Parts: sequence; C-alpha cells; structure tokens
Amino acid sequence: MPAAWGGVFALSLGAFALVASEFMPVSLLTSIAADLRVTEGQAGQSIAVSGAFALATSLSISSLAGKLDRKVLLLALTLLMIVSGSIAAFAPNYWSFMAGRAFIGVAIGGFWSLSAATAMRLVPSTQVPKALAILNGGSALATVAAAPLGSFLGAIVGWRAAFFALIPVAAIALAWKWASLPPMPAERSQGGANLFTLLRRPAVALGMVAVSLFFMGQFALFTYLRPFLETATHAGATLTSLMLLVIGVAGFIGTTLIGALLKDGMYRTLVAIPLVMAVIALALPVFGASPFATGLLLALWGLVGTAAPVGWWTWLARTLPHDAEAGGGLMVAVVQLAIALGATVGGLLFDGFGYRATFGASALVLVVAAGMALLAGRAARPAR
Repeated sequence: MPAAWGGVFALSLGAFALVASEFMPVSLLTSIAADLRVTEGQAGQSIAVSGAFALATSLSISSLAGKLDRKVLLLALTLLMIVSGSIAAFAPNYWSFMAGRAFIGVAIGGFWSLSAATAMRLVPSTQVPKALAILNGGSALATVAAAPLGSFLGAIVGWRAAFFALIPVAAIALAWKWASLPPMPAERSQGGANLFTLLRRPAVALGMVAVSLFFMGQFALFTYLRPFLETATHAGATLTSLMLLVIGVAGFIGTTLIGALLKDGMYRTLVAIPLVMAVIALALPVFGASPFATGLLLALWGLVGTAAPVGWWTWLARTLPHDAEAGGGLMVAVVQLAIALGATVGGLLFDGFGYRATFGASALVLVVAAGMALLAGRAARPAR
C-alpha cells in the first residue's frame, strides 16, 4: 500500500485543533468564570476534567474499540471534538461547560493513544519518525497559537466565540480524514495485550519510567515559568508573552528537525534531550536577570523539549510494533500522571522555597530520566 501522506497531514490538523481546544481555557479563565458565575479556580478545573477523562480513555480505548475500523474510530473522535466545542461555546451554565470539557478529554485520550499505531499503518516503517514529526508539528503549532489567539479573540468577540472558532478547523480535519485515510481494520493483536504484560518487558518498563520522569521534570519547571520571568527577569506582560512565543516557535522548528536524529541515534537523542534541559534548568536561575540570556535558554528549551514527544512516540513504534495501540494508551496515561505530579511537586517547592528549588528539582529529575533512557536502550539491545 502506498504511503498515505494526506492522512498524516489530516491527523496533524486534527492534532492542532485538539491541543488548541485542550488549552483554550488557560487564556480565557477570567471571562469564563465571570460569565458562568463561578470562581477562576472552578473554571480552571476544566483543564483537570479534560485530563482525567483523557487518562481514563487512554487506558481503555484499545480494548473498548474492539474490532471497530480505526478510520471510523478516528472520525468519531474528531466528531466528538466538534460536539465538545459546540457544548462549551453555547453552555448555559457551569456544568454544561464541564460536560463539554469531558468530551474533549475523551477525544484527547483516544486520539493520542492511536496516533503512533495509525502513523505506522499510513507510511513505510522507515518514514514513521517523519510522519510522527508532522503529526506532532500540529500539536507544537497549537502551543504557539492557542494562548495568544484565544486571548485575542476573547478580548474582541468573547470567550464563547473563541471556542467556536475551532469548530470549523475540526470540521475541515474531519472531512480531510474521511477523504484521505484508508480503511484500517482492527488487527488481531490490537487490544489483546494487557498493560501489565507489556510492563514485564524490561525495555518497555524502563522506557515508561524514563518518559514519565522526563515529563515530570519538564512540567515541574515549565508550569512555573511565568512567575519566574516576572520575579527573576522582571518581565512585563509583553516580554513574558514574547518569551513564551519564542519557546513555541523553537519547539515547532525542533519537531521538524528531530526526525533525522532519530533514524540512526534514537536512544542517544532520548538521553541527550533531558540532559540538555537539566543544564538549562540550572542555568536559568544564574542568568535569569538577563532577558537576552533567558530568551536564548528558553529557545533551546523549546527546541529540544517540544521535540521530545516525537522521539518517545518513535520509541513506542519501534519497541511495540505489534502492540502500538495498547502501548500508546499506556504512555498517554503515564504522561498525564507525570505532568500532574510534576506540576504539583513543582508548585509545593515554588511556594515553600522559591524558584531555585523548583528548577533544581526539575534538573535532578531530568538527569534521572536520561539515565533511565540509557538503561532502556541497553535493555532493548538483546531483544533486537
């Protein structure tokens, strides 16, 4: 079967709409809270709700989908994204809004659980890293555009219109997927692998520990980057937005470049990325007073950090070629938990001891993540 690159780009557009929808409330919390007559903290729980449903879906979708054609499943998840955006945009009250956020969580967990397995079926094995880079490029672009676009539209036409603006994008993605994705009947091994059975393989277990530590260390720092910039760099709103934009643009570039490194040096890349980020985490408190130096460090952070998921999805595709769906669900669950734990621990350290403790802890966890990735690579050698 020839490579279905049109399907890959359709998935990338879907990833853009999905990630933009996931994080849209971040830049609109104040308006959402005022309109729905709840506190900003309650409005912020919309992120937690979508994360919880993404976690539950990622662990169950492979077995629940059973023999359903994966093209039909991906189309259904995209349609659910449209339904979610419509409910959120027209929600008459807080609980209706949260129901819409629950639906987007299901779409998030389902889509990312299937992403690696789908890419493996659309292109030849040698082109999988490139396909994953394109797919994750949509996600990276959404991290660049979602917050400023949401804030801009929210100020001009209101938060409901900002949510509704993503529905046409999702509709285009739905039509494109329907036209470009080939039929993908469920394979016999899909859904058959027990998650605990997968973790009995040393290379898989060590890799999952490594990916969890990576995201834990990354989000322990990244979640509290804004207060660091405001206190250490004395950045105002404009400079802070510019710094975040630099991270996003550099990340988009990184996702387009990492494929070449993964072809012949996947484990070297997975070890090097957290080590580079650990050095940055230690350097930021030292050079934080300089906006120029901080901007350069954050550009490098975005370049390697945003590209890392492409590396780990490539690892999944190579390590579990026959159980990519079950492995994908497991990895999505691991990442969701790691992000939550990293943000929580980072916040406790930030409140109790300041940003130096948070950034130091992030560096330590990232170094351990590099070590676990190295061990995962060694464990994979006999299997190959």
